Amino acid sequence: MASTSRRTIRSALAATAAVVLLAGLAPGTASADDPDPRIGLGPGWLDAQTAISNLEHLAHVDKPPGFVNPANPGDFGFVASDLAFTGDYAIMGNFNGFNVFDVSDPSAPSVVTSVVCPGGQGDVSVHGDLLFMSVEESRARVDCGTNPTVGERFQGVRVFDISDITTPTQVAAVQLCRGSHTHSVVTDPDDPANVYVYVSGTAGVRPAATMAGCNNNPADGENPSRWRIDVIKVPVASPASAAVVNGPRLFADPATGAIDGLQNTPPAPTHPSGMNWGPTPITDACHDLTAYPALGLAAGACEGNGILIDISDPANPVRLDEVADPNFAYWHSATLTNDGKKVIFTDEWGGGTAARCRPTDQASWGANAVFDIVDGKMEFRSYYKLPVPQTLTENCVAHNGSLIPVPGRDIMAQAWYQGGISLVDYTDSAHPKEIAYFDRGPISATGLVLGGMWSAYWYNGEVYGSEIARGFDVFGLKPSTHLTAAEIAAARQVRLTEFNAQSQQKITWAPSFAVARARFDQLARTCTTTIDGSHRGPLTVSGVTCLDGATVSGPVTVRGGATLLAIDSTISGPVSASSAAAVHVYQSTVRGPLAVSGATGSVAVVDSTVHGPVSLSGNTTPGVEPIVAGSTINGPLACSGNSPAPINLGAADTVRGPAAGQCATLD
Repeated sequence: MASTSRRTIRSALAATAAVVLLAGLAPGTASADDPDPRIGLGPGWLDAQTAISNLEHLAHVDKPPGFVNPANPGDFGFVASDLAFTGDYAIMGNFNGFNVFDVSDPSAPSVVTSVVCPGGQGDVSVHGDLLFMSVEESRARVDCGTNPTVGERFQGVRVFDISDITTPTQVAAVQLCRGSHTHSVVTDPDDPANVYVYVSGTAGVRPAATMAGCNNNPADGENPSRWRIDVIKVPVASPASAAVVNGPRLFADPATGAIDGLQNTPPAPTHPSGMNWGPTPITDACHDLTAYPALGLAAGACEGNGILIDISDPANPVRLDEVADPNFAYWHSATLTNDGKKVIFTDEWGGGTAARCRPTDQASWGANAVFDIVDGKMEFRSYYKLPVPQTLTENCVAHNGSLIPVPGRDIMAQAWYQGGISLVDYTDSAHPKEIAYFDRGPISATGLVLGGMWSAYWYNGEVYGSEIARGFDVFGLKPSTHLTAAEIAAARQVRLTEFNAQSQQKITWAPSFAVARARFDQLARTCTTTIDGSHRGPLTVSGVTCLDGATVSGPVTVRGGATLLAIDSTISGPVSASSAAAVHVYQSTVRGPLAVSGATGSVAVVDSTVHGPVSLSGNTTPGVEPIVAGSTINGPLACSGNSPAPINLGAADTVRGPAAGQCATLD
């Protein structure tokens, strides 16, 4: 049994093995002396040159007929927009309807069905058997008809039944005064019978002749249709009953009650670039709201402001905090980190149709702004912008993205229109850095033709892109010095039944060899001392000491707050750690006892041999189990007072002595 477990664990570790420890200290995606390969890419609609780093381009599917104008690939009537996912399907919105792709094999996606339903902007979300679609253009008809001169006008949110995803059926159409530019699905843990849809309408107010009650009154007038969001309540069992239940005034001044209580004038006469503002950062609507129901929190990108919202009562959201930024032209979208301690806002300077990644554009213009959330308040930490310039014929600015669920890190895949896709590590909110990218050359070398990545979202192991003019893309993550194989494997273990980027779900990771090794790899990037040869005599560990193929001739003592990482190493003496930050021993030999007590971080003894007793006691790290797996212990194994209790991940240890306490079942 022990030998079988040893083979199993080595196989698992080989499948998730990172680059060697020292390689984890190597610098970024390219040498500082090398030009960025994204510069100078050849143009083309479906044949542009590409550049890619630390990603694999798995597949591309052109936009299907009826959703593209070959004579004008950038035709605004056929823009590919946002993405949503359910089961084995990706749904890609379009200003002319939506397309459903089978992504059960991400390397060979195929179109399952196409629904023609004009009206822009076509953003989509899913909840169970329901599909929601944003409509804001006055050409739209209630019945999805294509002739805009006849039929009943529609601007708002459509609801489709997708229980048979090959034949979506519209079951409701909720009219709204400003239509729906975007929307967000919000669930209530206490009310599973209903789902709520927060709607951001940014179009001009409809005339009352097309919808009673709509008006363009000023803020101090009677019930103006601006300065609010719309909340739709949808009974899951009876979606045809969907209706607006509230119009929260999220911008109100709490002192005066004025509903236009946030930014009502630009922060300066012109943008910091010297250009006229475009769009103008005046807050009378939200562009995007990202809900995180498990935390009762939402973040709103609201034209002139970024806001935090309490959504613990989904029908009655309440603003908690707001920020402004003199560099931001248009607060566009928001992404919260998995722990809810950071929020990333994007600035869609130029409205998405202009070149805003030019060599002369500053890193704080058309960028992301990163905030820490401290005691319910947002504190600015940094900007992040695509780190390579684009041409004057490429619309480029910060746009939609989502988290990649790597445990212990905050990583986001993000679209930048014709700037392509950038994967960014925000774990250190003050110093975000790019770790991977994909880019195509411009559609045209002579004039700006609208195109590029609208969205870049992670779903069940891959990154999917919606390309405005070209179609649907799939990317795989590749191991690198920035993202190891174990980290990728740990992210791929997270499987969702559905995904909407604007409705974040709390991600948790089940214990696994990949997750444990991912923690090791992350710590390895922080080594303060690395030993890869011989060390004679005792070793006292301070900071983060990394043994990589090392031989230590003497005892090892890990000081309080310090970290020991050992892989493929031999220690001729005991190992003792009291109040350490972390202790990991992988594929190593310890010729003496091993004792770890009071550790505040991860502890792992994996595929190793210890010639002496092993003791784990009082190690407490919420959600992180100490691991003793696939190891041979020539002595007793005793564990007590650890929270959580140690585990072996199904790889039994060989213990030549009693296994006692919390570790009684690990052999």
